[in-house]
Amino acid sequence: MRPSLFLTAAALASVVPSIGNAQSVSLPCTTATTACEQWITYGSGPARSMVYSTFSLDKPNPAMTRALIMVHGALRNADHYFATATAAGFLAGALDNTVIIAPHFTASRDTAKPNEVMWPERGDTWRSGGMSPTNPTISAFDFVDDLVRKLADKKMFPNLTHIVVTGHSAGGQFATRYEMANKVDGTVKGVTITYVVANPSSYAWPAAVRPLPVGNADPATAVQEALGPNGEKVNSNFTYGPFDSTKVPRYNHWPAGLEDRAGYTAQMSDDQLKKQLVERPTTYLLGQVDVLPLGGFDSSPSAMAQGPTRRARGEAFFKYVNDVLGAKHNAIIVPECGHNDRCIFTTDIVFPAIFPK
Repeated sequence: MRPSLFLTAAALASVVPSIGNAQSVSLPCTTATTACEQWITYGSGPARSMVYSTFSLDKPNPAMTRALIMVHGALRNADHYFATATAAGFLAGALDNTVIIAPHFTASRDTAKPNEVMWPERGDTWRSGGMSPTNPTISAFDFVDDLVRKLADKKMFPNLTHIVVTGHSAGGQFATRYEMANKVDGTVKGVTITYVVANPSSYAWPAAVRPLPVGNADPATAVQEALGPNGEKVNSNFTYGPFDSTKVPRYNHWPAGLEDRAGYTAQMSDDQLKKQLVERPTTYLLGQVDVLPLGGFDSSPSAMAQGPTRRARGEAFFKYVNDVLGAKHNAIIVPECGHNDRCIFTTDIVFPAIFPK
């Protein structure tokens, strides 16, 4: 039985009150409404993007010691993910000293507000740091870069020492690619950045190999293994080999691999991306039973080349980066969870990763 509990946004709001745009230093704003909305302006403007935040990003707040940036999934439902993140903060006892932020990547089907930046839904999308179609000099990675810089400003947050960038599903895709590609990590002083990648459907593979369909990547046994007696352990029986590119000619193109990159990552070498991937502290959260093709599962040939299920893809990527490239990343199989962000982020064993001491 999982030891944690689930809170709706309404239940949480009854415990920790929302306080409007003024946002007092002492009380977090916890409802995904205009009360908790803030705008991030790019450069001198007018281009801007919206986030939900528990505290003001523009007022000095010495009580904050860490920040959690929670990226939404494919539905771009930042309100839902803000509720998930604040519920996790409540359960972990972290609301009073953590800035919790849920950025909103507005795309073509959404209704944008004046000067709000729109993000691409096809090709190099917001999931992979794609360039805005309405503001072609701004990428989705620039959005979070600006958030990190704001949080690292010692005039605003003098005691903030740790930033966690995380996301689930499509947000997990963003988190894993942002981890290896972003240009702000290492440039901000006095702040450690870590990355928590939850249940993405695909990764940017650092080599042209892929997991072979045997062992724990065998489609015939992947579901059975997740439900078996060792289902809560990280699988490691993966072997890697060349992939037949005649079947999927673009299987190793960005964002599934490192080839044919543009925009934010265009001027970065493969070696630089691999180095950053290895060196930056990362934890993979994989639902024990996230083994079914549900919740927007990517069944494209490029994604299927990475493994039969989300769980197997994450385990195979984790093993390759650690064993072959020499990283020291962590992986957690979250018991009894499928493809569900509330289940993943409100489980006790996850709190140390998203709210580090």
